Amino acid sequence: MIGKLFDVRRRVLAGLAALLTLAAVIAFSAMSESTAQPLPASAPAGEFSAGRALAHLREIAAEPRPIGGPAGDRARDHLAGRLRDAGLDVEVQRSVGARSAPGLATFGQVDNIVARLRGTDSTGTVLIAAHYDSAAMGPGASDDGAAVAAMIETVRALRTGPAPRNDIVLLMSDGEEDGVLGAEAFVREHPLGRAGGVLLNWEARGVSGPSLMFETSRDNARLVETFARAVPAPRGDSSMVELYRLLPNNTDFTPLTQAGFSGMNFAYIQGSSHYHTAGDSIGNLNPGSLQHHGSNMLALARALGGTDLGSLKADHDVTYFRALGTLITYSDGFVRPLAVLAVLALAGLVALARVRRLLSLPRLLWATASAALPLIASAALAQGLWALLVALRPGYDTMGGLLHGPRPFQAAIAVLSGAAVLGWYLALRRALGPAALVTGAMAWTAGLGVLCAWAAPGASYLFTLPALAGALGWLAALLLPAASPARPVAALLGPVTAAMVLPTLAANVFDGMGLALGGVAALVLALLALSALPVAELFQSAPAGRPRRRRTPLAGALTALLLVAGLVGGGLAADRPGADRPERSHLAYVMDADRGAAHWVSADPEPGEWTGRYVSGRNTSALPAGYARGTLWTGPAPAIDAAGPRVAVLGRGGGVLRLRVWAGEGARSVTLRLDRPVGGAAVSAGRFGSVSVPVTGTRTGTWPAEVRFRGIPAEGAAISVRVPDGERVRLVAIGETDGLSGVPGFVPRPPALVAATREDGDMIAVTRGLVVEPAAR
Repeated sequence: MIGKLFDVRRRVLAGLAALLTLAAVIAFSAMSESTAQPLPASAPAGEFSAGRALAHLREIAAEPRPIGGPAGDRARDHLAGRLRDAGLDVEVQRSVGARSAPGLATFGQVDNIVARLRGTDSTGTVLIAAHYDSAAMGPGASDDGAAVAAMIETVRALRTGPAPRNDIVLLMSDGEEDGVLGAEAFVREHPLGRAGGVLLNWEARGVSGPSLMFETSRDNARLVETFARAVPAPRGDSSMVELYRLLPNNTDFTPLTQAGFSGMNFAYIQGSSHYHTAGDSIGNLNPGSLQHHGSNMLALARALGGTDLGSLKADHDVTYFRALGTLITYSDGFVRPLAVLAVLALAGLVALARVRRLLSLPRLLWATASAALPLIASAALAQGLWALLVALRPGYDTMGGLLHGPRPFQAAIAVLSGAAVLGWYLALRRALGPAALVTGAMAWTAGLGVLCAWAAPGASYLFTLPALAGALGWLAALLLPAASPARPVAALLGPVTAAMVLPTLAANVFDGMGLALGGVAALVLALLALSALPVAELFQSAPAGRPRRRRTPLAGALTALLLVAGLVGGGLAADRPGADRPERSHLAYVMDADRGAAHWVSADPEPGEWTGRYVSGRNTSALPAGYARGTLWTGPAPAIDAAGPRVAVLGRGGGVLRLRVWAGEGARSVTLRLDRPVGGAAVSAGRFGSVSVPVTGTRTGTWPAEVRFRGIPAEGAAISVRVPDGERVRLVAIGETDGLSGVPGFVPRPPALVAATREDGDMIAVTRGLVVEPAAR
């Protein structure tokens, strides 16, 4: 089939032209996903200005803002003041948020900022949401300070024009980092949280990149139409929506949409090596990402603020994605028909090729089945490359695959994926024939399109469209006259379509998941290579009059190996640890106040020079009972003068153990670990309110149950857990204070190190144990 399509003398030139075409498509797609240009503070008043928003960000993002800390209080007061100055109705909702997970109940004292700009003839509420707290390890300039600053600037720009028709409500939530606690309290207690409306939530998982719409509520058709129409530079696609729905991650978007809001969720995700670290700073923030966040926020606030919100209801989702700089959308009603059409087109191609004796069904079946080999090999090679990188640079392991300079390593994975596919193709080309291999590869994309059409409709286009374009293109090429110049163009429809959609998915997977899960992106790149096989065939015959040279898989493998070695070597040389590319380390101080014994603790796989100052062995037997979680390094530490937490038993009976808990002087939070599973937990924090959650399952790597209270009031709180009356319960209370500077002899990290993202790092933990006997019968 393929060998008869082109004159032999034009194969190499046609192949080079095809490669250049694919490269141009990929490059143009990448450029069209670039970050916006930031506008200065002197920009027109009606426009969003990253320069003006940065002024607000500098006021709140100079230090970490964990829930219940003084920096969070200062940020709350500043933000509420700016919103009042803008003329909005502002209140601070003070409550206790709650969340449960297997074996875990988390509570937190939250101060949500709720501001309203009343509409002139409201048809509902447009809720713009972001969280102003940060992880304890960094100042959270991107996560989520940039979005909060963008809200202030958006309100200012909105106020320069006509008042919106609908109510605009701003929710600056607290406690998102500890389990979306502020959003949970908002929907549980606040009238506006139960009223429903349209939600715009803003997040970040990095410090750079375009603002992507990565999640929507169900039945998103009208919302996506509004997004495509109103936003000047729409980014994101429906495959991200489907992928995020499969992940265990959540943001404030989750409880808000569960409470009845429909909406869209936005984030930028590049530069994720700084996520939840000290590197999430204003200095590392790309102002263009802030500009894109804010421009989208302002455009959608204006569009939704003037829309009859009732008209946005729909009964279906839409597929949406960018191709060659244009946002394409179509209803999910077309997803399954298109997937079936791709299969039928492929079946027609197989039938025509069979009639023309270009393939046989047995060879096609072998080709299709064997195409699994390069897919498996691509994923395995990517994971093997990651293992090699960790072996060469152990500090990468603590970064979870989110590296500062990942591009050379990502390119190496692309080379490995391409080499795996090309090696498979060259090895089997003589035995099975090029027609069987090309159509067998196409069967994988068509099959994945069908699978996604029923399981994840928003992602089906990634496979259906390349398969459909490829099958129709080759059908046209076979039916066109042999000398027609349209034949090579038709044959490239499939590869070009794949090049428009699959590299963006691979890039998003790399940015969002990191190299530790590079095998997922490698599978996507291998599918791209399978779709591009017609291009490889163009190079298989030498020009007339020259002897045919056999291209062996070994020669290609050696070439790929040399290229990968060069990319890895160059990547390691460029990504050396330093102040601008810090590695991560975990360290905590743990003191058993009952015994007066203290230890340093680290969860690093292998302690580096700085961490090695504090830990030297793996003996965890001297740690407080119930404290150890996972494999740890330990070392002796000086005891400090700290009373630690206090626990008083208020009573026990009816399957409930009632306690009064204080974290201790200076401690921000308290954690209780119990040696028995619990069926539920509740807290009562006086003026802040009461809340309870069910708890199922058990914790792994430590005692079966854990109860946390972040930002616990100084006067303590009543905590109740459901445990059987007839069982003896042993518990350990851990009072937690941010920072290690209060420990004698502590030397801060060098500039090339930052705190790891593990939640118990850079923390003074003082523990006390308690045994509660069974309730009297």
